[in-house]
Amino acid sequence: MLRNVPESDWKTFRELREVALQRFCERVLGEVGSITNDRSRSHHERYLAVFRLMQHRDEQLAHAFNDPARSRMIVQLTALHVLGLLAPHELARFTQETRSMVESLVQEPSR
Repeated sequence: MLRNVPESDWKTFRELREVALQRFCERVLGEVGSITNDRSRSHHERYLAVFRLMQHRDEQLAHAFNDPARSRMIVQLTALHVLGLLAPHELARFTQETRSMVESLVQEPSR
């Protein structure tokens, strides 16, 4: 990973992290709304579906957003990218080195 994250990338990350968090929450709330409005399921089925969704999304939220630090920035930025929370023009605001690191992590095969 990058040992010395450029200050400009760190500032950009902190700014875009907040934007991405709002997008993530908006997306999840939309998913919850879709589940709760699905009248083909019983109340209990909808409750269970919301519960499972929230567990899964909470894991994603923790990985992408909890404890932001320079040492975790590349991993978290990669998570934001994989989740589709950043527009291409937003990702382009980072230095080429940072973008290359993110792309290399995206390309890595799952272990």
